[in-house]
Amino acid sequence: MTHSSTQQSKVGKNSNPPRPSPNSRKYAEVRVREYLLPREVESMRDALSKAGGRHAHRDSTLILLMYRHGLRVAEAVALRWEQIDWSSGNLHVKRVKQGTPSTQPLYGAELRSLRKLQRDYPASPYVFQSARHGPLAKDTVSGIIERAGELALLPFPVHAHMLRHACGYALALRGTDTRTIQGYLGHNNIQHTVHYTELAPERFRGLWDE
Repeated sequence: MTHSSTQQSKVGKNSNPPRPSPNSRKYAEVRVREYLLPREVESMRDALSKAGGRHAHRDSTLILLMYRHGLRVAEAVALRWEQIDWSSGNLHVKRVKQGTPSTQPLYGAELRSLRKLQRDYPASPYVFQSARHGPLAKDTVSGIIERAGELALLPFPVHAHMLRHACGYALALRGTDTRTIQGYLGHNNIQHTVHYTELAPERFRGLWDE
């Protein structure tokens, strides 16, 4: 008795290819830097607001929180309302990848956006929820960030992790010391943090007097 060498496809297996990510090619092929500038983050939020749609405020708030607190996609989708202390205005950030958790202040723009979000989406324990009141899928978040970059007409493709890099770079640009940035981003290894301070131009300020 002979067996056919042709292997049958698995029942229910999705034959559609995954959506290509702008982060799937070598970095140098698609962009010259892996972080966003503060003005680029704001232009993405503005573009979403102007485009409108049912979830425009949710998506704009998502970008704001991911940027201000250096959230990975997995950390953003898992964020729950119980992590917000409204009385003190603080956010408990739970890190993935064995990162160090921290409690971080929430500022005026964040608090206002979150309060409106809570009024708009009252039926779920998750801060960023889908139309079915569950947490957003990671692919959905990635798609939101990519679309925001396109709407803002940024000259390079954007991926979600660039918001975390943008946070580290912005803090370094403000002169924040490396240890503080390490604690804020939850890095176990400070070598991951040094990358941001190496990019900051402040250490070269004054080398040329004019």
